[in-house]
Amino acid sequence: MMTKFFHALLLLLFQPSLVPALAFGTGSILSTGPETAPLTSSRRQLLQNIAALAATTTLGFSQPSLAADDELIEVWFGCGCFWHVQHEFVEAERKILGRSDKELTARAGYAGGKAGAKDGKVCYHNAAQVSDYGSLGHAEVVSLKIPTSSFPDFVAEYTALFNKDGYRPDQFQDTGPEYRNLVGFPGGVNSPLAKQLVEVSAKNGDKLDFAKGKGDDSDARALVFVMDSDVFPVFVAEQYHQFHDGFNFGENYPNSYNGLASTLAKEGSLGESKCPNGLLGVGLLGL
Repeated sequence: MMTKFFHALLLLLFQPSLVPALAFGTGSILSTGPETAPLTSSRRQLLQNIAALAATTTLGFSQPSLAADDELIEVWFGCGCFWHVQHEFVEAERKILGRSDKELTARAGYAGGKAGAKDGKVCYHNAAQVSDYGSLGHAEVVSLKIPTSSFPDFVAEYTALFNKDGYRPDQFQDTGPEYRNLVGFPGGVNSPLAKQLVEVSAKNGDKLDFAKGKGDDSDARALVFVMDSDVFPVFVAEQYHQFHDGFNFGENYPNSYNGLASTLAKEGSLGESKCPNGLLGVGLLGL
C-alpha cells in the first residue's frame, strides 16, 4: 500500500505529463474526461425563489499581518455546495489563524474551468445566461488567503468534510461537474504543497484519491482534482452567495455570520461585480 502511495506521488509530482489522472491511495489510473451536460439539483431550483443581494467578482481583503518568512498564498477548495464549505473555512480561519471578521478571506467562488471568464466575469445561473459558470466548466469552490505554513492545517479541515467512505455531505443531492471535488494552489502538482496535501490526507483517514486536474473535470466520489491556481484562477461568487446558510439540516447559521456579506461589502472588502443580481437581474425577490 505505502509503496504504491509513494510511487504514485513521485509520478504525479515529477512526471505529471505521463499521468493525466492518477489516483493516490489505490494507485489506480482513472479516466476523467470532461462532462458536457452538468446536472440540475434541488438547490438550484430553490435558488430561483430566494432573495438575491448585490453580486461580487473582485476580491479585496484586509490583509492579516504575517511573519517575514511566511508567504501569504491564495488557495481554494471545492467539495459540493460552496455554502457549507465557506462556513467551515471561516471557522477554520478563526480557529487556526485567530482572524477577526474584517480579516476573514474565505469567499465562495468558481474555478476549474478551461474557459476562464466570459466578458470578464463568471456568474451563477441566470435567465440571461450571462457568463454561466457551469457552461464555462467551473465548479463551486471557496478561496482563502493563508500563510504557506498553515496549508496542512487547512487541508486537514478539508478532509474532515468527507465521511470515512469519501462521500461529501451533499454527495447524492448536488451532483455533476459543478460540484466536483478539487483543490487549487500555485504550481498545482508541481508544488511542494502537493506532497503535503497527500500526506495530510493519508494521516486523516486516507479516504481520498488525488488526480491532476485538466480543467472541466468530472464528478467522482472520493476523487479530488489538484489544480494549478496560476493556470486556473478563482472567480469570486455573487454577494448573495457569500456567508449563506447551508442547504442541509443543521446548517442554519447565526445572523452574525450571514450579515458578514453586507458588512464587508459596505467596508469595500467584499468586492463588486457585473454579474446579474439574481435570476432575472432585477434584484428583487430573488429575480
